[in-house]
Amino acid sequence: MSKDFILPDIGEGIVECEIVEWLVAEGDEVKEDQPVVEVMTDKAMVEIPAKDDGVVEKLYYQKGDIAKVHEPLFAIKPADGSSDEAPAKDSAPAKKEEPKTEKNQTSAGGDTTDFILPDIGEGIVECEIVEWLVSEGDEVKEDQPVVEVMTDKATVEIPAKDDGTVVKLYHKKGDIAEVHKPLFALKPAGGVQESGSNAPQNHVDPDAKTSPSDSKAEAEPPAKARQGKAVASPAVRRLARESDINIAEVPGSGKKGRVLKKDIEAFKSGDQKSAASSDSQQPQKAAATSGGTRTEAIRGVKAAMAKQMMSSVSTIPHFTYADEFDVTDLIALREKLKEQYKEKGIRLTVMPFFIKALSLALKEFPVMNAQVNEDCTEITYFDDHNIGMAVDTKIGLLVPNVKQVQNKSIIDVANEVTRLTQASREGKLPQADMKGGTISISNIGVIGGTVATPIINKPEAAIVALGKVQELPRFDANGNVVARKIMTVSWSGDHRIIDGGTIARFNKLWQEYLEDPTSMLVNMV
Repeated sequence: MSKDFILPDIGEGIVECEIVEWLVAEGDEVKEDQPVVEVMTDKAMVEIPAKDDGVVEKLYYQKGDIAKVHEPLFAIKPADGSSDEAPAKDSAPAKKEEPKTEKNQTSAGGDTTDFILPDIGEGIVECEIVEWLVSEGDEVKEDQPVVEVMTDKATVEIPAKDDGTVVKLYHKKGDIAEVHKPLFALKPAGGVQESGSNAPQNHVDPDAKTSPSDSKAEAEPPAKARQGKAVASPAVRRLARESDINIAEVPGSGKKGRVLKKDIEAFKSGDQKSAASSDSQQPQKAAATSGGTRTEAIRGVKAAMAKQMMSSVSTIPHFTYADEFDVTDLIALREKLKEQYKEKGIRLTVMPFFIKALSLALKEFPVMNAQVNEDCTEITYFDDHNIGMAVDTKIGLLVPNVKQVQNKSIIDVANEVTRLTQASREGKLPQADMKGGTISISNIGVIGGTVATPIINKPEAAIVALGKVQELPRFDANGNVVARKIMTVSWSGDHRIIDGGTIARFNKLWQEYLEDPTSMLVNMV
């Protein structure tokens, strides 16, 4: 018996994505966490992994198709042969078995529909109801927050997908709700829509369809050319790029000014070009004015970072420790070696030295590589040194981590740093590289600044910020003034388990390894 793999949430506000490349074929065996398909959203390229071992029986989309979040992506026959869902049909994805709750997806009365709790984080299968923000009988609007839930990673607000009236709340405050199960029942403002079905609409691009809502939108005047981010699917964005058109200048005829394929075609043919051109010239005149404001929603990586940082500073008592490192000899060693390894295709920066030296110091101070539970009644020490490094990307700050640094050479670490940095900046960073970090490094010095007070990447216990390298006058052993390359490092520690003396001694050992790089050789495995 086969079951459908449901496309999970792949980013804040993302409801669809384009199939870029299938990494498997029908009939292939796959393992849990094996990448199955590469998809493109309007924010990044993402690889979707399998959740279980099994055999791929059917791919519901072809390369270039638009797939919908929370709808079947492919059918898989589990390795153990079990399935909680009906077998897939050749013509369309099988419907997921209706959850056993007080109401099914559509009630017997036919006028209400269940809101299914979506994926709210990698590996999260349940959450606790913290607070209902509405009551039964309340009217809600699309995107209005309905409930606040808490996972083992963060507190999240779940918004409504449609306008309507809340008919029933299936859980009480403090209850545990399961992902992919009904959360509340809603009577839609316009009645139950067929779009509530789990089956894809024959793989047709939604932007090419004609529906009653589209007809209504067509009767309205096109939206003016926007100056911010256009609302459009990945396929429409690709069409605009291929046509060498700035999609921000195209008036959208869809709901909420959404740019459709026909809008791109019309703009390309010149039907709307003059209107768009005149509209696009207006901001030039407005640019001379003053006193204006601009408001943007905080979404995606930035929203996740905001919640993570709020949780960190509100639950972890931070304290900061800073010191100067003389990295003259380290930089000289790196300069000596970088060309030699460049010929071998290895990009050798100073970061691998910092990461490896940190790992060597962690062996002597395991509390720096530990984590406490939420109520601070237990402390867990990790054998693996999974050292995170902050990467500044177009979509926000990402902190992938180099796994098991204690078992890697400096060259191994260098290759991982290169891979993680490139994947982050290309938007192709696998979720596995973001999970499991035990301590982090933020290299603010590549941008500027000497001292920082970094926020701990919860649930880790410490983070260090590297300042910029400055050539400064210092006294040598003979009392002569010499030029040395100096870097300030700034630590933030969890004061519940790390005290000032511990972090000072730990930092001193790390400093010794970096100021005399050859000393690392004696301690490396």
